[in-house]
Order: sequence, then C-alpha cells, then structure tokens
Amino acid sequence: MEHGQRVIITAAAGGIGRAIATAFMAQGARVHLCDVDESALAAVRADLSGIVAERVDLSDGNAIDGWIAGAVDALGGVDVLVNNAGTKGPTAFVEDVTPDEWRDCLAVTLDSHYRTARAVAPVMKRQGAGSIVNMSSTAGQVGYGMRTPYAAAKWAVIGLTKSLAVELGPHGVRCNAICPGSVSGDRIAGVIAAEAALRGVTPQTVADEYVAGQSIKRFATAAEIADLCLFLASPAAAMISGQAIAVDGHSETYHL
Repeated sequence: MEHGQRVIITAAAGGIGRAIATAFMAQGARVHLCDVDESALAAVRADLSGIVAERVDLSDGNAIDGWIAGAVDALGGVDVLVNNAGTKGPTAFVEDVTPDEWRDCLAVTLDSHYRTARAVAPVMKRQGAGSIVNMSSTAGQVGYGMRTPYAAAKWAVIGLTKSLAVELGPHGVRCNAICPGSVSGDRIAGVIAAEAALRGVTPQTVADEYVAGQSIKRFATAAEIADLCLFLASPAAAMISGQAIAVDGHSETYHL
C-alpha cells in the first residue's frame, strides 16, 4: 500500500477487522472504522493512536450513509474501502430459519456492503482511483449446510464485487473480494460450538472436520487476511480487479 492512504473499514474494532485496521495504521494510513461493540471500540481507540473509531449499527442504512459521508469529509476523500461487516446468522436447518433471521443476516452481511460501495463510488470515480475490498468467505464459494443465510449473503458479496469491478474499472477503481476460510479466534469458536450443539457432537469433532478438508492443515490467522488486504490496496495489485481470492489453506472438500 502507499503511505498516507485514506482508509474506511466496517466492523473493525475486533477480530479480522481490527487486524486489518492495525496493518493499515502500521503502514502510515489514516483510518476511520466503525463497529457496534462499544467496549471493543474503546479498546481500539486506546491501542491505536490516531485512529477514528465510531459506533455504527450496520443494519441501519441511514446510519451507514451518515457515517460514510462524515468519514469521507474528514479524510478529504477515500482511497480504500474495506467491507468487513458480517454476522454469522443462525445455525439451523433451512426450515427452522425464520424470515426475520434471514433478513437480519443479509442486512449486515450483504446490504451494508452495497450501502458503503454506493456511497464511495462517486468519490472514487471523481478521484480516478480507489480500491474496494469486500469480505466474502469460503462459504461464498461452496454450499454451507445449516448456515444458509450466511452462505447466500457471501455468494452475493462476490456477485456484487464482480459487478462493481465492471462499473468502476473504467474510472481506475478496483474491487476485489477476500474469501477467508476458518480463521482462528472467538468467532470461529462460536460457530463451531453452535454447529456441534445442533449435530450432537463435540466442538473438537467439528474443528477437526474443518481442517481435514484443507490442504494446509490449520486455521488461518487474522493477520494473514490483513496481509492480503494490504496487497489488494497497493500499487502492486494495480491490474487485479473482480477477483474472489480464498485465504483458506486450499479447501479440497467440505466437511459436511
């Protein structure tokens, strides 16, 4: 990435998002992030001097629009947008997923990506440059039983990404998707625990199944996702757009 980039990141006070924010800050970027978790926001403000971190409910389209407008104004533009937001949604068979649960998952995991891209696209077009990185998932490349809303949203994120690349490419703006597999941390632990409970097996059984389907037999780290983010936002990736790139140790098969 280039020093002094103006970067906006959603859902970035913890986990993968915080790793991405930390990586950009370490390279001299000016970063504005949002999250819904007040305690995580307080921690990231304390730990990353100079970062701007605001509370935003990413299921609220009007709140997103207001936050993006303020961030772009404060930064004087935007060079990089990272859409990291997503919720895991319900762990259930499709007949047990309620319409409200479906809608709630897509509101954050898909709709927030559209709202932020819609807001920054005119700015990046005027600049003649920019990079949008959307967080999809390995679940956006395969089926994901008992997680249908999440998988549907992550597949849609890739469609959004490729369509944005078509629209924005002529203006010098690139758009790519990152597809993490299982990433070490509290979030995957919660996902595994929920699946194990539904199936009546131990969490270790589920974790072992995840890893068994990979060529590289371990979970990814948040820092490895952040590394790809930095690359996609850098001049080294100037001709990379419309791509969905997995960081998953090569998923050979799915565990269920």
